Amino acid sequence: MAEKDCIFCRIVAGELPAEKVYQDELVTAFRDTHPLAPSHILIIPNEHLGNVNELTSNHTEVAGRMLTIAGDLAKKEGIAESGYRLIMNSGPDGNQVVMHMHMHLLGGQRMKYPMG
Repeated sequence: MAEKDCIFCRIVAGELPAEKVYQDELVTAFRDTHPLAPSHILIIPNEHLGNVNELTSNHTEVAGRMLTIAGDLAKKEGIAESGYRLIMNSGPDGNQVVMHMHMHLLGGQRMKYPMG
């Protein structure tokens, strides 16, 4: 179910513009508007889940799809062989800014940890 004020739900619904690179019945992936790396893609469930804490056993398929799509997109971006980072922040103290569960796919340069 979509949340009417959630920016990511509105992107999934096509109500807000985004450079989508993948979308199916479970997940949507689009380029981050403030990239931290040459390749910076957000992968989100189409269903509104506030963060990882809202995942249940009913979400196994969507969680798995997010991970498999990350690998597919890394290959398409040309970063699979050299390496990339997957990041999921959960909650305000975990530095989550948009309260719709999402995963960052970052790559394309040697990155230092932690990123600022």
